[in-house]
Amino acid sequence: MIAQEQPLVWVQIEAQPSLSKAQDRARDYGAALPNVNGFALGGGWYAIALGPYTADDAREVLRIYRREGQIPRDSYIADTANFRQQFWPIGAAFATGAAPLPDTADVALVAPVPPVTPQPAAPQSDLGQAAVASAPDETLAEARASEARLTQDAREGLQIALQWAGYYNSTIDGAFGRGTRSSMSAWQEANNHPSTGVLTTLQRSELLADYNAVLSDLDLRLLDDTTTGIALKMPLARVKFSKYNPPFAHFDSIGPDKARVLLISQEGDQSALFGLYDIMQTLEIVPETGPRERNDSSFTLIGEAADFISHTQVWLKDGSLKGFTLIWPSGEEERRQRLLDEMLTSFTRTEGVMDASAGTDDQSIDLVAGLEIRRPRLSRSGFFLDRSGHVVTTSEVVKSCDRITIENAIEADVIADDKLSGVAILRPKDALSPGEVAVLAASAPRLQTEIAVAGFSYEGVLGAPTLTFGMLSDVKGLGGEPQLRRLALTTLAGDAGGPVFDETGAVLGMLLPEAQGARQLPENVSFAIDADTIRKVARSAGLATGQAGRTNRIAPEDLTSEAQGVTVLVGCWD
Repeated sequence: MIAQEQPLVWVQIEAQPSLSKAQDRARDYGAALPNVNGFALGGGWYAIALGPYTADDAREVLRIYRREGQIPRDSYIADTANFRQQFWPIGAAFATGAAPLPDTADVALVAPVPPVTPQPAAPQSDLGQAAVASAPDETLAEARASEARLTQDAREGLQIALQWAGYYNSTIDGAFGRGTRSSMSAWQEANNHPSTGVLTTLQRSELLADYNAVLSDLDLRLLDDTTTGIALKMPLARVKFSKYNPPFAHFDSIGPDKARVLLISQEGDQSALFGLYDIMQTLEIVPETGPRERNDSSFTLIGEAADFISHTQVWLKDGSLKGFTLIWPSGEEERRQRLLDEMLTSFTRTEGVMDASAGTDDQSIDLVAGLEIRRPRLSRSGFFLDRSGHVVTTSEVVKSCDRITIENAIEADVIADDKLSGVAILRPKDALSPGEVAVLAASAPRLQTEIAVAGFSYEGVLGAPTLTFGMLSDVKGLGGEPQLRRLALTTLAGDAGGPVFDETGAVLGMLLPEAQGARQLPENVSFAIDADTIRKVARSAGLATGQAGRTNRIAPEDLTSEAQGVTVLVGCWD
């Protein structure tokens, strides 16, 4: 019996949408590999293939070159029938039934329409709808042929779209194995198409149009900002440039929602990176709930509020910090995540970094570079009770708080709250070593002696407590309450919880908030709970208190120094 000659086949390694690009790629491959050829595929696409080989040889070439990484992972064995005119090597003419193509200088090319991918640079609705309307349907053989011409990115894009649609749950690798084929078949069946496991051009366009619909009205375009040295895709239908306020470029919402974008750009090293990480967590745009991650060269901050979510990503490289913050309304999670992926994928560091003097500088203590600082719902005063850092404050400030802080930085727990007297005691969650602690008065003060109240009158705006001087009017309340002290001085709401000092510098009591009721007291009338009551509440919490030993009158400047050391700002946060 005469052995039948095996038909010759090829190892197709790439397809390109233009002849000039295909010739460049064939030239590149030809410098490293033997038997490089190029053929027209039709529809404006051009294949680069190795061969020809017998089928057995082709399988071995495919296996070895894939393993060595010299050809793409999605290379495959192709029949000669797939190819038309030969364009590489120039002037060659393998018997494909068509004349060879001349060099690109002599050819007028019609631009092909490439497959739609999940990362468009134009508005998604236009791209998706055009593809669906114009793409013809195909036979199974034609679908396989058009699929074979997809790039690696396009193949991975289809898997991403199938995953989004709920049909694919495996690795995004561009390899159309059994899992991908099954997901394609399931999608076809669900969308009233023949269940072949191979998507036609029309079906691929339909799938990708659905995938891209969530971004269709965002006008997602690549923005190159030379002031910050950052390029990335931006949702220009929802945000517009507002101002530069280093290190931020502000893109504010066009409509009533909370959509905003900040580009972040500044010179700096690792210390600057860590400092920015800390500062940004004090801003209103970074809610406290949400994951945080920081390493030596980058950080991520995610803040989740009731009505918005913010995502901040910053990288340190070549002496500069660059990144962005996306702030997006709650209730659009799929759109937000897709947009975030587009922004992360497209983010590019370009030349330059924002000048520290660029733009405007908002002169407000409530702002950092044009962004509002997060502040507690309520702030009052308190004072250190012992060397362990326990703090006495008013019950008013610890009521209905999600979080309580000392000096807006150290979180604390309430270990005692005597609502009858209005005295609460806090324990810091982190160890504290106060420079000064309160010394409680050992005996009742004398009437008409000078007293002073230390407190954060303006709820932390000034950054340090102030001292207000007055007189002790009575050692009991208006109703004869023995635990109250009536004071003749004018205080503000932020002073409540602060220590009341006698003329020796001992703490005779804690200032109470202004009573809420029908009767309006004169402006210079205030009340304090006495030192004995504070001791009782402290003992109920298992704490010991110091007792005054000094009997001489303290100088006002010395009292001011001690008061500033012992008095703290207490914050109630939602």
